[in-house]
Amino acid sequence: MTSDSDDPAAVRFAVLGPLEAAGPNGAPVLKGPRQRSLLARLLVAGGRVVPVDRLVEDLWPEQAPDGAVAAIRTFVADLRRALEPARPPRSPARLLATAAPGYVLRAAPGAVDADRFEAGAARGRALLADARPGPALEELERALQLWRGPAYAEFADYPWARGAAERLEELRLAAVEDRAEALIGSGRAAEAVPDLRAHVGARPLREDAWHHLALALYRSGRQGEALAALRRARRTLAEELGVEPGERLRTLEADILAQAPRLSPRPPEQGAPAPAAPAPPPAPAHPLLGRSGETGELERAAERAQRGGTVTALIAGGAGAGKTALARDLAARLSARGWTVAWGECPEHEGAPPAWTWERNA
Repeated sequence: MTSDSDDPAAVRFAVLGPLEAAGPNGAPVLKGPRQRSLLARLLVAGGRVVPVDRLVEDLWPEQAPDGAVAAIRTFVADLRRALEPARPPRSPARLLATAAPGYVLRAAPGAVDADRFEAGAARGRALLADARPGPALEELERALQLWRGPAYAEFADYPWARGAAERLEELRLAAVEDRAEALIGSGRAAEAVPDLRAHVGARPLREDAWHHLALALYRSGRQGEALAALRRARRTLAEELGVEPGERLRTLEADILAQAPRLSPRPPEQGAPAPAAPAPPPAPAHPLLGRSGETGELERAAERAQRGGTVTALIAGGAGAGKTALARDLAARLSARGWTVAWGECPEHEGAPPAWTWERNA
């Protein structure tokens, strides 16, 4: 029979901020800086054995002192007493175990806050993929509440901690963006705007963050601000990286300009999500200029077809004349009015049969 103080599962570890280790009553169990560094290094290993030689190199990255191996053994003994205070003398340690050629920390499942954060963020993302933004929001908020500051904050000067901290920070940023997406999908777009503004201010090269900010603004009835945000994103990417925004941002800008119905808020989720409507064809990133006459003729032809009958329109011209741009612009306009638009590009293969583009893309 064992007490809680003998149970390794009763010890909890926190690395999403200053390092903490607490026993079953929540009392801290760590003391000196070497204990803390040793524990952090073993936690970074994630249940894998860390050789003694590696511990020496990592804890003294510049110059290890004479007797460093003996010092490691002393640190291990002290840390074992702190983590398992009720363990009988000379009995094998269950939490910080000896395993050739070094040591391993066998934390219980869920004992480390970083593991709980990763699991919660993954569940939230999976729920978003299933079009369940409400439950996703709950998972993501619980996961993000575990953060108390930068991961492994006090060990930023150690290369072994820096890599682990950067990985966790990247996961945190993705979870922040997933939370914003869940807020937007739950009909709470206006609530997402302030945090997203701060987020893109700190991380201006993250295109997903700009996408969520522009969509949140648009769904909050702030179309002009949404377009302004996309222009800032374009300018930032051009100035910092010399690149244009990715397809997702370009498509969102075109949809906002066309006031595409698919940008409207979805009704609250009820059971299984409804099948997604067919996506309209990609629209040009900027309004089509200088083609108002042709666009007007094509729209009038579409109106005649809508009143009954079939109307055929031919767009002809030499290579580079803008036929495809004109057709895409018309399709985007009709889609914005609620039409279901089918789109297929003609193949350039000589002798291709009629309607082969539909068979090829089916």
